[in-house]
Amino acid sequence: MIEQILTRKNLLQAMRRVQKNHGSAGVDYMPVTKLSELMSIDKEGLTEKVRSGKYLPQPILGVEISKGEGKTRLLGIPTVTDRLLQQAVLQIMTARFEFEFSDYSFGFRPKRNVQQAVLKAQGYINEGFQHIVDIDLKTFFDEVDHSYLLQLIYRKVKCRKTLRLIRKWLRSPIQINGKLVKRRKGVPQGSPLSPLLSNIMLHELDRELERQGLRFVRYADDFSIYTKSKATARKVGNAIFKFLKKKLKLTINREKSGIRRPVHFTCLGFGFVPTYKKGERGKYQLVVSAKSWKKLKQKLKIITRKTTPMSFDERIRKLKEVQRGWVNAFRMASIQNKLNELDGWLRNRLRYCIWHHWKSPNGKGKT
Repeated sequence: MIEQILTRKNLLQAMRRVQKNHGSAGVDYMPVTKLSELMSIDKEGLTEKVRSGKYLPQPILGVEISKGEGKTRLLGIPTVTDRLLQQAVLQIMTARFEFEFSDYSFGFRPKRNVQQAVLKAQGYINEGFQHIVDIDLKTFFDEVDHSYLLQLIYRKVKCRKTLRLIRKWLRSPIQINGKLVKRRKGVPQGSPLSPLLSNIMLHELDRELERQGLRFVRYADDFSIYTKSKATARKVGNAIFKFLKKKLKLTINREKSGIRRPVHFTCLGFGFVPTYKKGERGKYQLVVSAKSWKKLKQKLKIITRKTTPMSFDERIRKLKEVQRGWVNAFRMASIQNKLNELDGWLRNRLRYCIWHHWKSPNGKGKT
């Protein structure tokens, strides 16, 4: 497999993908714009190091990003060179694993998306499976067991050089606030390979759920199971809790997990409310969750805040970008009334912003 990874065609495709994704520099401060230069000057040297097993990944740069509500998530940013090689490995490995992944797994896979996952959940609910086992995995990406993950990869990848390279990436220390921290478990979010590795691990969960004949939806580490009674939901939840703990060595966040009814359940930013239409008893339609509305308002507040250093034209452009992206993401939900309400709120914000933008301390317009 290592020779497939290191072909000129595969490396060039990986380089273009990394450049297209942009992204920040790692611990060596090398930007993605330097990748073309690296490939033209030292491609043979780089590939020979990987082929001979002498290539050593550099530490990962740890960056905390906001999750909202005062919480943060630690991202791991590999160097551009490591991102190039990881992308090259990903392109070859995906073909080995993708065909066997579950039809009910929707995260980070070709031709699959959030909307498909939510529609599948809505379908289960409208078929009468309205007692939902909602499970939140506690810091999943920080808890993945390296040894078990490598065993799972070995089922499909027999190339020792490729496995050794992946192991080096898994064990690379992470630099947080200038200090290197050893890693003996976990898959850092932010690397090209981490979504595939997480799907390989959680495919074992999918297989167990399918073996039990359960209806479920999984998007990366977010998953939910749909049953027809509370008693069944409780039984299933206990069994899956044991499977996750003993087999996959993963921990459930009990505070965020539980058995839900549709009106108290959210799936990937969407909520569910009864349709209240004649002849549609027990049917639910999609709405945007309160948390998703709150996040949108926070983004709009930042753009329209008078202290945000931005020209009026830039604000309008940013607002259009956010609006277009958000409406596209939630186009399946009933959002028209909420959007009308939001439109009035946003107009008031813009009027306030315009007044402060043009009003000077002496009462005259700014120049």
